Amino acid sequence: MTAAEDPRAARTREKLRRALLAECAERPLAEVGVAALVRRAGVGRATFYVHYDGLEALAVDACADVVREAVEALHAWRGRPDPVHAPPALPEFFASLAPHAGLYRALLSPGGGGPLGRVLHRDLRAYSLRERELAGAADAPLVASAVAATFAGVLADWLHGLLDGDAGHIADQVWQLLVALHASR
Repeated sequence: MTAAEDPRAARTREKLRRALLAECAERPLAEVGVAALVRRAGVGRATFYVHYDGLEALAVDACADVVREAVEALHAWRGRPDPVHAPPALPEFFASLAPHAGLYRALLSPGGGGPLGRVLHRDLRAYSLRERELAGAADAPLVASAVAATFAGVLADWLHGLLDGDAGHIADQVWQLLVALHASR
């Protein structure tokens, strides 16, 4: 049995993710130390480094659900999309970010870069590319890249306060951009 399949390893990583989220609820990621984190998680420092090469790697892993939720929210519609209003899952996704917004800002730089931005872009591009290729759409790689970059950039800029609007408003705005991108090719 490999470490990835080992239920003990999965439980340890879950303990570390929960501890990191709790620490980041109290202080910015830059102020979180490994010693306090492992103490909170109830594991040893060496155990931490068996699973992660540093706090940033743990933080990205802890936030990976956000990436999955974003991809699901963007594809939570069937039939012909409403070109003006986002499907309900998208504003719900944006609203769900509030409890850990500081952590997301630390991992997602303005414009959509940073370690979480790279994961978001990679996963969203792959999903969009797969969908467009299945539909036989022209320029699938180009549009998939544009969709991923647009969403990651808008999300990051909104989290950093560079875009105004509540979760519903920003969801509708990014949705309109994404629908236009899909229709343009």
